[in-house]
Amino acid sequence: MGTHLVWDWNGTLFDDNEAVIVATNAAFAELGMAPITLERYRELYCVPVPRFYERLLGRLPTEAEWVVMDEAFHRHYWAGAEQAGLTLGARELLADWQSAGLTQSLCSLAPHEHLIPIVRTHGIEERFVRVDGRVGPSNTGKAEHMMRHLAGLEGVDPARVVVIGDAVDDARAAQHVGARAVLYTGGSHSRGSLEAAGVPVVDSLAEAVELAQELAA
Repeated sequence: MGTHLVWDWNGTLFDDNEAVIVATNAAFAELGMAPITLERYRELYCVPVPRFYERLLGRLPTEAEWVVMDEAFHRHYWAGAEQAGLTLGARELLADWQSAGLTQSLCSLAPHEHLIPIVRTHGIEERFVRVDGRVGPSNTGKAEHMMRHLAGLEGVDPARVVVIGDAVDDARAAQHVGARAVLYTGGSHSRGSLEAAGVPVVDSLAEAVELAQELAA
């Protein structure tokens, strides 16, 4: 088996930074918090999301606050996501990987019921052997989700898997299942935040794919 890529969606294949920051500030407004810039967001963002809010509030949000903020975020995010597109070059990279006879899948913390339609809207569903969005609470990380995702991939050896994402949580999820990871700087984290994960960090998806092939060789 050749290298199998597991792609992240938000901030990786999907260039949704603007929608994310608008939705984040809408969630903050529910608690009377001041808005933040995208630069500040990328310095502080982490998963699970309540920990991100803790960095800004100085405490974890209460259960009631979390419910309010989570609802506001998703309501504003999915409205804005309709205007977002794929990251530059993503469509071609996915097509080329498939044309080379190699496999790839999509594992995201975006809600599954929203992820499937938007992937279809962008015409790339057929590029993946499996697409898994989040099912269940939105206040958890990706590690267990990644384990379920790989379990659903027939004949895929984790040692030949490279996860391509934009968050430290993607690297942790890869480590959790015995896979490798490459992190992309165009999404939710600053380069400095990503480099703390101890895995390769690149500035383009093309670099990520090229490096993934080397890592799993």
